[in-house]
Amino acid sequence: MNLIDKFLANYINKRGKNFGGFGMGKINFNTCLTARKKVIDPNSGLYVFTGDDRCVRGHVVTTAFVDYIVDNLITEVAAFGDFKFHDSGTGVGVEAIDDTTLGTACGEARDIGTQAENAHNIYESVATNTYAGGFAITEHGLFNIAAGGILMDRTKFGAITVVATNQIQFTFTISFTAGG
Repeated sequence: MNLIDKFLANYINKRGKNFGGFGMGKINFNTCLTARKKVIDPNSGLYVFTGDDRCVRGHVVTTAFVDYIVDNLITEVAAFGDFKFHDSGTGVGVEAIDDTTLGTACGEARDIGTQAENAHNIYESVATNTYAGGFAITEHGLFNIAAGGILMDRTKFGAITVVATNQIQFTFTISFTAGG
């Protein structure tokens, strides 16, 4: 091993595998989840936001999603734009990069989000879930299929209490920045 290889091995060992420098590019990402509760207004009969909102920024994407990106760069194995299935749950465990499911999904069907490109580097998916029962919703996940599948991101937040017919509108964004 020459001197440069030893330096790089030491540098990587101290900094981790994902680093920039020495002409190597890197991609940074930031995530944001906004959860907004809606209830039926007794006067109008329409859904209205209650002000019971949560905004969580800068949490992790999962290892499964990163692996999925790399696999698709090598050989496209599925439609990459399928990450639009929103699920919510009542789990209390901390989110981690090795999560593959929600802590405790509430058991209702996943909602299909409306996808948008807010800028050349920002992906957004918005879905609204109407709950059939009472839950203290504390987590959200974005998946690539309606059941099972790959979890892109699991986000924890303070409980939003819902009863039957209440809704939560979930807006998930992930932005990518090239370079260093």
